[in-house]
Order: sequence, then C-alpha cells, then structure tokens
Amino acid sequence: MPRHTVDVIINEYLEGAMSSKRVLITGASKGIGRAVVDRVAATGDIPIGIARTRPDDFPGEFHTVDFADRAATAAVLDRIVASGRVDAVVNNFGFARFGRIGAIDLDHLSETYDLNVRTAVQVVQAALPSMLAGGWGRIVNVTSLTTMGTAERTPYAAAKAALEACTRIWANELASAGITVNAVAPGPTETEMYRERSPIGSDREACFLKTIALQRVGTPREIAHAIGALLDEDAGYITGQIIRADGGGSIAQ
Repeated sequence: MPRHTVDVIINEYLEGAMSSKRVLITGASKGIGRAVVDRVAATGDIPIGIARTRPDDFPGEFHTVDFADRAATAAVLDRIVASGRVDAVVNNFGFARFGRIGAIDLDHLSETYDLNVRTAVQVVQAALPSMLAGGWGRIVNVTSLTTMGTAERTPYAAAKAALEACTRIWANELASAGITVNAVAPGPTETEMYRERSPIGSDREACFLKTIALQRVGTPREIAHAIGALLDEDAGYITGQIIRADGGGSIAQ
C-alpha cells in the first residue's frame, strides 16, 4: 500500500477519534442505562459506564462503584476525568423507596434523595470542567412519571421532582456555555426496578396500565431513543425541558 494512502487512513482514523464524544452514563450495566450505552456506541461515540456491577460485554470504558459511598464515587469520577474529556452526562442511575404518607420511613426519604439527587450533582460537577473548557455539552437527567402525582411514591417521586428542578436551574446557568440540560421522564418501563413492584400479570400492573394511554409498558430502547435525541448535536436549541416518554401516562395526570 502506498505510503500516502497509509497516511490518509491514519489521519482519517485520528480525525474520527477526535470527533467522537465521550458520554458518561450512570446505571449503565442494565435496563435503560445499557440501552443508552448501546445507542451511544452505535453512533461511534464512546460510552463511559458507571454501575455497581460490571457487565461482560460492555462496548466502552466501564467503572464499578457503589454510589452510596460518596468518597468512592469521587475517586472513580477523578479517574474518569483524568483519562480524558467528558462531553456529555446521562444521569440514569435511580434508587427507589416507596411509602404512603403516614407510614413513610424518614431514613428511606433521605436515602432516596441522596442517591438520586446528590449522585447526579456529584457526577455533573466532576464532568462540568470538561464541558466548560470545550464550550459544548449535553446533560440528560432521567426522572419519572411519578413526579406527576403517583400514589405511594413520596420518597422516589419527590427526589425525581427535585432532579427536574435541577434540570431547569442548570439549563439556565449553563446555557451561555453551550451546554444543554434536559430530562427524560419515563413511564412504566421493562426494568428490574419496575418489575420488583409490578410483576407481569399482577393486579398492581393492571391498575397502573389503566392510566397509560398506550396500555403497555415501555422498553428500555424506547426511553434510550428519547435520551439519545437530546444528546445529538442538532439538539442544541432544546434546553430546560422535561420530555415525558411515558406512553401517554402524563395525559391522565
């Protein structure tokens, strides 16, 4: 092969590598997070996954951590940002506790807030210098249909509602830096978290699906599609929005 042809191939490869975005995704080992990972990898960008358990076939960079350990989380984030820039963040990790008012465990309330909100703040603050330096960035927070008023969800829904407030605040604060901040609020989705509370064919699921216009559970791929759209270069005029990927569940709220 002629030398100049080799040089062209090398240069094209390097240009492609330089143009690839590094996307940090929490809760990346399964469910919605893993669907986002696969979508990011398919576009040629580089997924950086964080979760408690490492999957066998992750198509990118992966780090294990228990988000309940704030110091360990900080150490992992330090390693990630030291290894290269971070162009986008998907705060997909979620932790759920439920309870009806009058019987809510206050420890559950604080634990749920810490893991859903503190974790998201910690991740964004670690990645933010990279985005500010590059004058470009995407942040997508994954919230929930339950913020619209689903019964027995106070700890979880209140934490996710706080994350929606963060979405609007950060969007306003970071707009001038070229960074967009949005949220995707899924309805019932085929994940382990959902199935723990609503087994297939259960009365609980049947009751819940009556409030969903499409009368079915969503798939992780469908939620990842909405998230992926907000990560796109052409999504630069969308910020501060809550995209409700909920099968029409919010219509009935």
